[in-house]
Amino acid sequence: MALRSEHSTVYVALYFFIIALSTLTVGVSGGSGSKVLSLLQPYDFLYYSGVRAYYGGEWAKAAELLEKSLQTKEALLRTRRQCHDDCVASGTDALNKLDSEEGSMWDLWALDWIQQRAECLRFCIGRSVTPTGQLPVSNDIEYEFDTRNPYNFLQVTYYKLEKLKKAASAAHTYFVANPSHLEMRNNIEKYRRMKGVTEDDFQDREIEKHWILYDAAVQHEASSDWLQATEKWKACVNETLWQTDECRVQCEVAPQPLPEDRGVDGVDGVFEKAAALSLSLLSCRQSCVTQVATRPGRISAQEDFLQTQLEHLHIAQFKSGDVSGALQALRSFLLFYPSDKDSLDNLQLYYETLGGDAESHGMQPAQEIVKYINQSLQEKKLLYFGVENLNFNFTDPDLWTPEDVVPASVRENWRAEKQKINEKINEGDQLEEVDDSGFYAGGPVPQVGVTITMDDEALNGTNRVVLDGVMTEKECDKILQLATVAASLGDGYRGRQSPHTPHETFEGLTVLRAVKLSQEGLVNQSDTRLLHELGERVRTLLHSYFRSPSGLFISFTHLVCRSATTDDQEGRMDLSHPVHVDNCLLEPETKQCWREPPAFIHRDLSAILYLNDNFDGGELFFTKRDAKTVTARVKPSCGRLVGFSSGPVNPHGVTAVMRGQRCALALWFTKEKLYRDMEREEAESLWAADGKGVLKNNKEEEEKEGSAIAGRNARSHATKERSRGRNIVMESKDEL
Repeated sequence: MALRSEHSTVYVALYFFIIALSTLTVGVSGGSGSKVLSLLQPYDFLYYSGVRAYYGGEWAKAAELLEKSLQTKEALLRTRRQCHDDCVASGTDALNKLDSEEGSMWDLWALDWIQQRAECLRFCIGRSVTPTGQLPVSNDIEYEFDTRNPYNFLQVTYYKLEKLKKAASAAHTYFVANPSHLEMRNNIEKYRRMKGVTEDDFQDREIEKHWILYDAAVQHEASSDWLQATEKWKACVNETLWQTDECRVQCEVAPQPLPEDRGVDGVDGVFEKAAALSLSLLSCRQSCVTQVATRPGRISAQEDFLQTQLEHLHIAQFKSGDVSGALQALRSFLLFYPSDKDSLDNLQLYYETLGGDAESHGMQPAQEIVKYINQSLQEKKLLYFGVENLNFNFTDPDLWTPEDVVPASVRENWRAEKQKINEKINEGDQLEEVDDSGFYAGGPVPQVGVTITMDDEALNGTNRVVLDGVMTEKECDKILQLATVAASLGDGYRGRQSPHTPHETFEGLTVLRAVKLSQEGLVNQSDTRLLHELGERVRTLLHSYFRSPSGLFISFTHLVCRSATTDDQEGRMDLSHPVHVDNCLLEPETKQCWREPPAFIHRDLSAILYLNDNFDGGELFFTKRDAKTVTARVKPSCGRLVGFSSGPVNPHGVTAVMRGQRCALALWFTKEKLYRDMEREEAESLWAADGKGVLKNNKEEEEKEGSAIAGRNARSHATKERSRGRNIVMESKDEL
């Protein structure tokens, strides 16, 4: 049935808005206590209860609760899917009237239809899930389960219970998603040597079927077993489509937060909020492409994952003698890339092989692919409408998106970004060039007087910037004086005063130590507060400029000074700080960067705020992954800020300080709240205890207020428990 085109946008917005509203609040129906107990409980509560039992040494209880949290989450997803399918037909009577209604009655019938379906979903889910179990879980919990951390706890728990087969399976399941975790790798080797443990016990409990099929198809191709390769590629395509559809359904049925209120100056009414919520849901559905195409343990998705499978499928079918099947698969691929020259040449070959008959020319693409593309394009059109007219942020996950879908006002930027990605893929130089940090340089600079001195182009790299005017000369002098009075030799390096080179000494000061010294009256209180405030000033600037899609938290702040010794400095060939990458271990010979301890793998963004220039040397420089080819240099000066993503696209070092003292404020930022700077918060608590608390912005106050309210719920333990769990289990306790 065709909907009226003039109402299609309203229809989609209303549809997703009401569906989401159905999951925002849940009415508590009366019933016996036994009935409530039989319903699915909140899986985050079960998880935290299991973690508490773990730290209490109650191994049997911990295993039971952790397993139950995993089972409950799976049951919740199945319930949502089943209710979605059961409620598809709800409100059909009202839906059928949409084509015949005119004027104001149309939206009423649309609302009636959507409300009936929303009521069906709420009632259906409520029969199986407790009201608290229907509430959205925190980002912390989503992260824990996405990274398979429950299995980290389980492998230790089962080891303590002497259930080694289960421990081996849990360890393997965790390691698949965390392949750089050295302790878990060691544990797995120890399990292999234990009596009673066989290779079959190392099973991935979270196995993703489409990746198994993908790998099997590639293996059959390698051995030229084209019949088996064809079967595996067909199954892989079908499984990928199913996984994508499952992800899309969960976006629709899972509880969603309402759009943020813009305050008294906002003009958002119910229609604007409906649009914002519907666009968020559509964006979630689009992101399923990336989610399904990302292997466990990988950061980046495989580009054109479904399209790649179709290419392999038509080649395997042709080589196995199924030319008609190959023709259909190829025509399906051409729906994504209709002008691909190689594919068009293959199409002509298949026509000729079949004799060029009319039937072969009439072969249609697979209907599943046609449906997939039509659905995706409709979503993209609405999302790009939101980008152009409603200031909505949307990152298109697909390279195949037709240009005419993108509004003219944003098409030039879209085309440039797409061209860059295609060039990098074609060059096969992704390791060297592509930054998958999620940051996108070029955003606004929100501080008056701050100017962009060097950008990506000038710095010959990706996600790099130099900003001037971040500090005044007076502010630089105050922080330099603070460093002179309070910095400690070898701070952060266990007292080693020359940690990088014998020709320089290293001094450092943290915010917490500065606060304690100010309370003792040893340093100026205002200087300490300025040191603290500079961290937030830099965070605000870089969060805006690099257009971080998520929150950005200060991970560590260190006031550091490097001083040339009185020894003869002439002819020095060493560096003040060797070339390195901030969140992984750089291996220049292979150009690999291993994101594993002892690297600070949680760091996402790095910054250096310079305080002076009255010294020789001490320039920051960037290199390629070979640690030799210099791509850019930056000379320090008061108030100059250098910001860059912390990953392998930005190896950097510092040239030797030949004379004088070079001082700067080094800062690192993370997108994970778990890894925020706890010393900084302790410093703020000390000020608060003295009645001299740090002024917070409204957003931070709202977060604090929200946390206080959430304290009445088990979910409020997320940050505390997760922090404890991460520090103990991942760093020491899981080493058997």
